Amino acid sequence: MGTEPDMRDDLLSGSEKSEASNAHEYSVGEISNALKRTVEDRFGHVRVRGEISGYRGPHSSGHSYFSLKDEKARLEAVIWRGARSKLKHQPEEGMEVIATGKLTTYPGSSKYQIVIDGLEPAGAGALMAMLEERRKKLAAEGLFDENRKQLLPFMPNVIGVITSPTGAVIRDVMHRLNDRFPVHVIVWPVRVQGETSGAEVANGIRQFNALPDDGPLPKPELLIVARGGGSLEDLWGFNDEAVVRAAADSFIPIISAVGHETDWTLIDHAADRRAPTPTAAAEKAVPVRAELEARVAELSARLKKAQSRILETRRNQLSALSKGVVSADMLLALPRRRLDEASGRLLRGLDVSNQQARLRYTRFAERLSPDGLLRHIGRARERLVVAESAQGRALLAATRTKRSRFDAGARTLRPEGLLRRVAEHRQTLSARGHLLASSQDQIVERLKARHERADRLLQTLSYKGVLSRGYAVVFDGSGKPVRNAASLSERETVAIEFSDGRRSATISDGSEVPTPKPTRKKQTGKPAKADPDDQGSLF
Repeated sequence: MGTEPDMRDDLLSGSEKSEASNAHEYSVGEISNALKRTVEDRFGHVRVRGEISGYRGPHSSGHSYFSLKDEKARLEAVIWRGARSKLKHQPEEGMEVIATGKLTTYPGSSKYQIVIDGLEPAGAGALMAMLEERRKKLAAEGLFDENRKQLLPFMPNVIGVITSPTGAVIRDVMHRLNDRFPVHVIVWPVRVQGETSGAEVANGIRQFNALPDDGPLPKPELLIVARGGGSLEDLWGFNDEAVVRAAADSFIPIISAVGHETDWTLIDHAADRRAPTPTAAAEKAVPVRAELEARVAELSARLKKAQSRILETRRNQLSALSKGVVSADMLLALPRRRLDEASGRLLRGLDVSNQQARLRYTRFAERLSPDGLLRHIGRARERLVVAESAQGRALLAATRTKRSRFDAGARTLRPEGLLRRVAEHRQTLSARGHLLASSQDQIVERLKARHERADRLLQTLSYKGVLSRGYAVVFDGSGKPVRNAASLSERETVAIEFSDGRRSATISDGSEVPTPKPTRKKQTGKPAKADPDDQGSLF
């Protein structure tokens, strides 16, 4: 290695050092630098195949640190920030790759490593394995669920196409749209192959969704992501995770038309509809205008025929109904006859009523004549004479009756008779007084015994006795006793009656007021007397 001594001569074993104590001494840095130059000059650029292990994404500095391993060994690897941005395929955990780079050592930890400047999957099998692993991961997140997919608009006014503006795909899509149903098309130019294709497609989807509804550029009602056929590596940008997430998050329905009918990419699973080719995507996007016009014409003709049939049917029904309608003369014949009969009966009734009134007037006129009045006065005078004679006889009989009664009463008012009657009444009164006194005493005794029994029963049944044993009665605001706790509300004021009086209280949640625990007093001989005011906790 030029002027430097041979490493085999410089790095002596322990036994040789002991024997050759005058050998040249190296510092740790000199040994590390010598090893670094040896490894770099001996190997230079190499291609190493292995599986990525321990990859956790780029460091905050932008560099990436991980390992390459196989079944026998492990090799530390690093990708500097500048080289990482140029990689066609970014490293992923568990990915089998072929790394191109320079072997070197890291003196700080006595390790050797490869500085990678190129990275590619180890064959199509590795790409397929990585694709399947990514598909399972995104499917587990629910990005491919059918309930996330949106319905395509039947006849969109504006369609956004994300594809290369120079390829044959956009011409096929435009040609098919113009043939079927010409609409306003907005093309978002992207690279459909290469390192940046995935990021550009994802950005196109997001930018279309970010357009304002009333902006100068009309917002598409449908998006078509299209590309022609190619190999797995050519279509790899449409398997990018950013593209899949952008398609799944899109508020605008998306038709994926990437590759040929046999080509499948991850955006096909996330899109709302997949088309086997870009031309098929244009056919799914819009209906055939000529077919719609023909269908409208057919429906218009059917509508006119239906209207004609309905009018004819209604005309026939009206004609049939008009035949069954009765004429005005026939409708009024019966009421007119009834009116004539009623008018005839009314005239006859008026004549009869006049005749009856005339007869009554004649009778009253006869009664009001002078002869009639004289006869009436004569009969009245006769009745008066009879009544006067009967009244005199009745007055004479009543006078006799009253005089007889007066004579009998006068006899009873003589002194002897009065004394006799007073003595009789005094004896009767004295006897009744003794009887009344004895009866009153008996009644008082019975009432007193009944009152005592009722008082004993009252004392037995009254709640006052229960209160004297340490209980209390709770009354609500209206003075009614409370039967259960559920009938009381928070913060309600109640009255509590003890054996010696009442106290007021406020209801609160039982969880807020801890139940006081009784404190045991030390027994010192005689038991302490219970405090009558201590009723215990009521809540």
